[in-house]
Amino acid sequence: MKNFKALLLFLTLTLVLAACNFGGDSGGDTSEESTSSEGESGGNKSINLSIASDPPSFHPALATDTTSGAIMASVFEGLTRLDPEGNPEPAMAENIDVSEDGLTYTYTLRDAQWSNGDPVTAQDFEYAWKWALDPENASDYAYQLYYIEGAEAYNSGEGSVDDVAVTAIDDQTLEVNLVNPTPYFDELTAFYTYYPINSTVADENPDWHTDPNGEDYIGNGPFTMENFTSSDEIVLTKNDNYWDAENVALDTVNIDMVESAATALNMYEAGELDYLGSPFNTIDLNALDRFREDGTLNVSDQAGTYMYVFNTQDEVMQNENIRKALTLAIDREGLIENVTKGEQKPATGLVPLTMEGFEEPGDYFESNNIEEAKAALETGLEELGMSDPSELTVALSYNTDEAHAAVAQFIQQGWAENLGIDITLDNAEWQVYLETLDSGEYQVGRYGWLGDFNDPINFLEIFKTDGGNNDTGWTNEEYTQLLNDAAQETDEAARTEMMKEAEEILMSEYPFAPIYFYTNLSVHEDTVQNMQADPLGNVQLKYVDIQE
Repeated sequence: MKNFKALLLFLTLTLVLAACNFGGDSGGDTSEESTSSEGESGGNKSINLSIASDPPSFHPALATDTTSGAIMASVFEGLTRLDPEGNPEPAMAENIDVSEDGLTYTYTLRDAQWSNGDPVTAQDFEYAWKWALDPENASDYAYQLYYIEGAEAYNSGEGSVDDVAVTAIDDQTLEVNLVNPTPYFDELTAFYTYYPINSTVADENPDWHTDPNGEDYIGNGPFTMENFTSSDEIVLTKNDNYWDAENVALDTVNIDMVESAATALNMYEAGELDYLGSPFNTIDLNALDRFREDGTLNVSDQAGTYMYVFNTQDEVMQNENIRKALTLAIDREGLIENVTKGEQKPATGLVPLTMEGFEEPGDYFESNNIEEAKAALETGLEELGMSDPSELTVALSYNTDEAHAAVAQFIQQGWAENLGIDITLDNAEWQVYLETLDSGEYQVGRYGWLGDFNDPINFLEIFKTDGGNNDTGWTNEEYTQLLNDAAQETDEAARTEMMKEAEEILMSEYPFAPIYFYTNLSVHEDTVQNMQADPLGNVQLKYVDIQE
């Protein structure tokens, strides 16, 4: 997911751009009523968290980032939900029947209700998925539904909604036909693009999602939206109508919006926040060594890639040799050792090393290879009709955050000292930054992608021609065809080789510069239980508890 967008997709990509990004979200509630322990009256259990800014979207089909996804994972629920280890388990679906050929899924829904008391029906899923695929609704993540027969044709304007093979047989039965067998489809149905929408409410009020405080903002998850105050706070309360409410320990989730990681750190140390880490916020870089030394820092590998994307439609960045020079002239090991300090792994490819078949780093280029970078720069300058690096001015953009700024400054200094290029830094608030990437109004931009599901295709499809999250403008038909062929390949070894070949094509043309593979970093109060991010960076608040 766009770590910044996901996009993701992370550290406030989620794009990944994912708000999926490295560094950024924070917050907390300091009122007496919002203590992180059991309250004296009523035994109320609450937790104080933070994010960096408003979620860009409150609609499951329009979200593309980890910040939005973290909120909606509490307010909504799909046919499946990921457990604390990241494995899919039945959620809205009480039973899942898969045909022998792996193409037809039949879901029997459990007796569940929306937060307003309406029954959750198969029609709500059919409505939501087809809404996301409607080209008029411009859902960036509509392609996540392309596994369904007829979905891509409808979304691209070449087919009809009637041909999308999602059918509510009756109120409790949903039938889905896939284009190809998809072993990870149970993971996909836990992702927010696959969440249902209360079709009765949405029919009556198409703008239901624009007012999270309104009576029409209806969810089916373990929590409900009690209050949203822009640039201030989000308060979630336990949904008594949730089918599994008896196993939800928290009564209240207080989420403050705190842009500064340093401020969030101060709040945590003052007892005003109970947790720092993915997917809500990040830990101030200056505190990592201290938390590591006192044994409170939790570190685990994460399926995510921190990168810089190049706008290949820009008159300078359209030059492959300039992109190559910038990619090679990054000291990834020095960055991790001296700046990020989170035990990340240097990235010289796109797919994280946590993915099956990609456990060894791709031998696509040598990091911090200044000699080869200078040679590529010289060739690129000649192709652009320039004679000296001083004639180049490159703008590096990122979303506002101390960690992203520190990374940008380190790389800016390396590019200036080793290549002689004048690098200007430009930052913007999260939502504005996402719009900048989407509109192509940038040269080099920070991008993070956290896996939406545990398969390499989720990373490779970012850069497909006309892909919903491909903000680089880069196209390669052979690359796209390989991914299309991989989607139809049932032999796992052959499929992996196709994806490796695709990554090799991608890396040979440098539409982006991989920087490092993410790790999950977090600290939490001793009273907080079951709050460790899974390999995809998710934390399911449904399972979190507070124990004195």
